[in-house]
Amino acid sequence: MRKVMPGSPFPLGVTVDDKGANFALFSDNASGVTLCLFDRFGMTEQERIPVRECTNGVWHCYLPGVGRGQVYGWRVHGPWAPEAGHRFNPNKLLLDPYARQLVGEVRWNDTLYGYEIGAGEDADLTIDERDSAAFMPKARVVAGTPMVTTQHPHVSWAKTVIYEGHVRGLTMLHPLVPQTIRGTFSALGQPEFVDYLVRLGITSLELLPIQSFLQDRHLVDNGLSNYWGYNTLGFFAPEPRYLGDNGLESIGEAVDLLHQAGIEIILDVVYNHTCEGNHLGPMLSFKGIDNASYYRLMPDNRRYYDNLTGCGNALNTDHPRVLQMVLDSLRLWASVYGIDGFRFDLATTLGRRPEGFDPGHAFFNAILQDPLLGGLKLIAEPWDIGPGGYQLGSFPPGFSEWNGDYRDKVRGFWSGEEGLLPSFTTRVAASQDFFAEGRRRPWSSVNFITAHDGFTLHDLVTYNHKHNEDNREDNRDGHDDNKSWNCGEEGETDDEAINALRRRQKRNLLATLFLSQGVPMVLAGDECSNTQGGNNNAYCQDNEIGWVNWSDEDPELPTFVARLVNLRKNHSALSRPEFLTGARNEMGQPDVVWFNNHGERMSEEDWENPHSKCLTLRLAPVLESEAPLLIMLNASHVPVSFKVPPGQPGDWEVILATGEDFEDVRLGSADHFTMPARTLVLAEWREQSPATTVPDATPPVDELEDG
Repeated sequence: MRKVMPGSPFPLGVTVDDKGANFALFSDNASGVTLCLFDRFGMTEQERIPVRECTNGVWHCYLPGVGRGQVYGWRVHGPWAPEAGHRFNPNKLLLDPYARQLVGEVRWNDTLYGYEIGAGEDADLTIDERDSAAFMPKARVVAGTPMVTTQHPHVSWAKTVIYEGHVRGLTMLHPLVPQTIRGTFSALGQPEFVDYLVRLGITSLELLPIQSFLQDRHLVDNGLSNYWGYNTLGFFAPEPRYLGDNGLESIGEAVDLLHQAGIEIILDVVYNHTCEGNHLGPMLSFKGIDNASYYRLMPDNRRYYDNLTGCGNALNTDHPRVLQMVLDSLRLWASVYGIDGFRFDLATTLGRRPEGFDPGHAFFNAILQDPLLGGLKLIAEPWDIGPGGYQLGSFPPGFSEWNGDYRDKVRGFWSGEEGLLPSFTTRVAASQDFFAEGRRRPWSSVNFITAHDGFTLHDLVTYNHKHNEDNREDNRDGHDDNKSWNCGEEGETDDEAINALRRRQKRNLLATLFLSQGVPMVLAGDECSNTQGGNNNAYCQDNEIGWVNWSDEDPELPTFVARLVNLRKNHSALSRPEFLTGARNEMGQPDVVWFNNHGERMSEEDWENPHSKCLTLRLAPVLESEAPLLIMLNASHVPVSFKVPPGQPGDWEVILATGEDFEDVRLGSADHFTMPARTLVLAEWREQSPATTVPDATPPVDELEDG
């Protein structure tokens, strides 16, 4: 008989030494726990070991002679009382919440459910006694030593440029990445891919979820897959499909290579819910270990889950052990794999108490005071679907936030919506109305035009409507209000005038993003006109629809993006450490001045004019060695007469323009010129210059006549 020692309740999960392994599992409401050992393939259950010791709700034992490579799972005993919140069923093999590596995958079968499927309306009240082990993934014992040799780059927020991508999607079609490693971490570390990010100017690669996730049954039945990964199975184990032949080590190798190039890695993490769904969902881990502790249950009927996320359940971060699990997971990714930051999906759920969202929740406080986590990049997605779920600007100092209102206002402005000028300029100025409290900084606002959820940039200017038929939900899924504009024809076209307008609109949107205060985030592939064919919800498209197509349809666009990044890096006026207020700097220059197209300071009447779609802003530099910048925007559908604001002797040299005939142009103080329709111009102050040349190929049209 195997020798079993009491072991220790800390740390949770499995800890190995040179003599054996310690196993520790939290379950406050269980009456008993059984550790199940399997062969190295996870196919045959070889031994069941009752765990006798329980300390402070943690069941623990030490097994001499057990070490790395051992495959295991848990069975947990207790009451089957769904109406009281308890769903214990020892017939179901359960995955360790602290599992570091998975063996096998979920193979869909009715035995994976704790109740009898097909037993009627109250089916979940009747326990199912069939064994699920044959259809379950198992955990493998691995070491907990760091896999990275490099230090965190610690790129300052002011210099940060985020590139959001997907491990598979980034490289499955990349022509310079060997086919044998495409879609894996090893591909992300390929010199050709790393060099591309460096040339583009990216400082931070934000990856969609890489923690192990479930392939949902309805997707598998429809021949689709969970591509994005927002349905977590294990918070400590990487998704097996991304590992390739090098296993766990491939993550550390890729991180090291990216770090050496000065690039950070930010993980999109999903701690707001798990893949076990609602009361009719499968029993894979948390639900069978201690349902009443891990999940937020409805207070008036604990049979049901508080579905704040729209995914069937919500993790209960009010519980100290659940909070501990999340923090332990974050620390593992930061310390073992060298991850530099985290973007928290549906972060409002993580800060909820019974009475609603609380920015002082222990979840946020624990992360911010942690000596490792508190110094990393922390980004909140500030919403969920629960009451008061939209919490933009409400997160505590130390967290930046995805600014969805920035996306909507910038899209609307360039697509021709009226009455947006005041809100558009507020968003461009880092949304002080949301983020100024608590001495927060402009980089609290993570600005984006597009993200994984929604249209790509190319599709944003190509489609008025979503085209999600390939998702097999009759085009009902995905957002209907995309604030997109197809420039005159739905879908791809051979009309060169429309295509030229689309190219200019993409540049207008990208230029606005990089010339705004706050942190710019680019969706991977937008710089090379990647399209999803109008699909704005490609969560289930692990194929050419969802993968980045590295086309050369607009070969100059990547260069344009690299120019924008370089301009931002070399002009402190574009990434100020303080919010714009109009106050004068040490050189006596206001940090910002807003002008109308007549070169006059914006009046209250100008701001309130709903037809106004033109603007000029002058930005003072932070550093005395730099020159002021002038940004002029014409989002109207006709050319508009602009007057350069008056100033001291000198003129403005155009250093970037989205329209034609503006490169290397000098604009003198008080000069009149014509801004073509839907155009943006950036100019830099020059104290002395040759004679000014002003393009004026079209008759001027006064802005107020633009209806």
